[in-house]
Amino acid sequence: MIDKLTASVGTALDRFIQQKQEQFPYATGELSQLLRDIALASKIINREINRAGLAGIEGGAGSNNVQGEAQQKLDMIADVRFTRALSKGGETCGIVSEEMDDIIDTGNHHAKYIVTIDPLDGSSNIDVNVLVGTIFSIYRRRSPIGRPPTEEDMLQQGTEQIAAGYVLYGSSTMLVYSTGYGVNGFTYEPSLGEYFLSHPNMQCKEDGSIFSINEGGYNTFPEGLKEYIAMCKEREYSARYIGSLVGDFHRNLLKGGIYIYPSTSKYSKGKLRLLYECNALAFLAEQSGGMATNGYKRILELKPTELHERTPFYVGSKNMVEEAMRCLQQLEKVEKI
Repeated sequence: MIDKLTASVGTALDRFIQQKQEQFPYATGELSQLLRDIALASKIINREINRAGLAGIEGGAGSNNVQGEAQQKLDMIADVRFTRALSKGGETCGIVSEEMDDIIDTGNHHAKYIVTIDPLDGSSNIDVNVLVGTIFSIYRRRSPIGRPPTEEDMLQQGTEQIAAGYVLYGSSTMLVYSTGYGVNGFTYEPSLGEYFLSHPNMQCKEDGSIFSINEGGYNTFPEGLKEYIAMCKEREYSARYIGSLVGDFHRNLLKGGIYIYPSTSKYSKGKLRLLYECNALAFLAEQSGGMATNGYKRILELKPTELHERTPFYVGSKNMVEEAMRCLQQLEKVEKI
């Protein structure tokens, strides 16, 4: 009994971050503080989600974001919480958020970093008690220290990320992130108010048997993608689609699989945003041995031209993504001939 009571709880997030600071010789603690700020805001959002039904903060806010999508009340709450935490933490000079049209100038013009973030991915699922998440990317600024952040700071390729991650709010809350040295997952222990390392060195299997796609738009999919889906069904792969990007990505990261949001007649350039959704998850996928493309090119090599740019997204187990790409490209070659 004593042994159980005195067993190690595990490595706390703060301690883990501290231990890994030597991986960044150019940093003097700012990146560590930035990750702590994100973790703090996620704890507040976790609390709000857990009491959403009782507090009357589920449902629509009656407004649209810059993409024309209906904002949920929790979208706006999450945006405020993360913006406030990052601004008051002092290490972020500028933020790009899904919920705001333009760059958020935090006023911290001495800060070295910028953050792109989807404060609450899949927020419409809150009403039906389904997984939601937060997705974030961290870059070093390009403009001179001491000046306001610029669009050039924000429009960086995914290869320039120095850290990226997501928070998954579900049966347990997890923070998963990478600083370019593998992917590690931390589970929130609410009674202690701490994240503890629960999934060290996460690896995405090269192959999987799960495909995640909204087949409601099947008739408008590229022909090559229809062929790939048919192959998945012939092999009796499992179709799993939550409708929350973080939830679908997390499952496939753990079990092996592919997530696809293609171009369709409704979304000719895809629906997901490059800067604050696809780049972060592509970074994590590659760091864990997986792969992410737009069907033709590596996501991390795409050069963004606007803050809310969209892209098709194929991410997950390397062999599955490569096979989907071959189907897309081979059929296009036949059509051209």
